[in-house]
Amino acid sequence: MTTAIHPEATHHLPFFITPPGETDILLNVMIVFLALMVFLFGILYLRLHALPEHMAHRGEKIQYEIVAVLALISLFTHNHIYWILGLLLALVQVPDFSTPLSQMADSLARMAGGRRKPRAAEPLPQGSPPQDQPQAADRKIEDLSHA
Repeated sequence: MTTAIHPEATHHLPFFITPPGETDILLNVMIVFLALMVFLFGILYLRLHALPEHMAHRGEKIQYEIVAVLALISLFTHNHIYWILGLLLALVQVPDFSTPLSQMADSLARMAGGRRKPRAAEPLPQGSPPQDQPQAADRKIEDLSHA
């Protein structure tokens, strides 16, 4: 049996028309292209979704954790307001309130005659007496309180 073209059909067929029994190259190329585009779009989406977390990584640990939770909530609920809140929180520099407050508490404890509790990660300064011996400033305060 011969495969003859219909007499009314054009004799010049476009390149994407596949003769019977041969492999459709355009279909195979489009399958690979579509799979690659879906993969790249997924990578772009996840990179954009993780943007607030990357931005908050330079900040405080608690700020980073809150931004990460907001990003996860946004990912699983598809409520983009959480992603926007996480992005805004990542852009804001949260001031450090704990350091000045702990220094004030330490100063007040020394003024009251109490001993300052050493922090675990804080080494003693060079040339400082051990914690069990009162320092000169502490002795003056104690002398004034007894007078």
